[in-house]
Amino acid sequence: MTDLTAYFARIGYDGPREPTLDVLRALLELHPASIPFEAIDVLLDRGVDLTPEVIDAKLIGAGRGGYCYEQNSLLKRVLTELGFQVEGLIARVRWQRPLDAPLRQRTHMVLRVTIDGEAWLCDVGFGSCVPTAPLRFAERGPQPTAHETYRLSQVGDDVLMEALLGEDWAPVYQIPPDIQLDQDYELNNWFSSTHPSSHFRHLLIVCKTTPRARYVLRDNRLTVRAGDGAMERRDLSLDELEAELAATFGLPVASDWRPVLARAVAAAAP
Repeated sequence: MTDLTAYFARIGYDGPREPTLDVLRALLELHPASIPFEAIDVLLDRGVDLTPEVIDAKLIGAGRGGYCYEQNSLLKRVLTELGFQVEGLIARVRWQRPLDAPLRQRTHMVLRVTIDGEAWLCDVGFGSCVPTAPLRFAERGPQPTAHETYRLSQVGDDVLMEALLGEDWAPVYQIPPDIQLDQDYELNNWFSSTHPSSHFRHLLIVCKTTPRARYVLRDNRLTVRAGDGAMERRDLSLDELEAELAATFGLPVASDWRPVLARAVAAAAP
């Protein structure tokens, strides 16, 4: 079982331990602000182990982050232990691609949480556009959050999530209705962490979302998007990159990360 006390300490939560919407809202705000999105182990050729005790040791005990399978499987176990009704789903990512682009594989884990008969979309593992509040699955109008406004629409049997970026709605991901067992994610995780076409194999991506701003690192480019829409962007040297990973994202930077970070800086060089 997950150590709820250790998890709550990791994300800074000290509220009730009941399966209510208020508790769910609090966890979805605090989790992305404390446990960053990152897949550095993939770049280090270490793979990603979805065993619960390994995830807990990494994301809770070692102060690391993770990508969607680690983040959302941890949240799924926490919510289940609190008494929530939770189901795993898997989405097709459509982020930054036109709606008429060919569909990709199902590679993104999300959760459906049902409270008093109402289903909510929950996700703490989508990096730079993670929703920091649960979204009503049945709602078809705009759903504001502390950062972007989202909307869900029906596309055949699937549900499409979009985010309002400026004045335009941008597709984020498309969710088929099939419920996933925990073991169903193993193959998708293997693909995402090992296949040459996976962008996690080639790109350093680290993200953290606080009530104040979204912090997005793509190779050596750091972008800070404030809640009021203001944006700051700068390119980092190798030393600056290590410093930001520690100071801004709270990661325990190890010496054997340096070759990976050096490649990220070199990849962005003109």
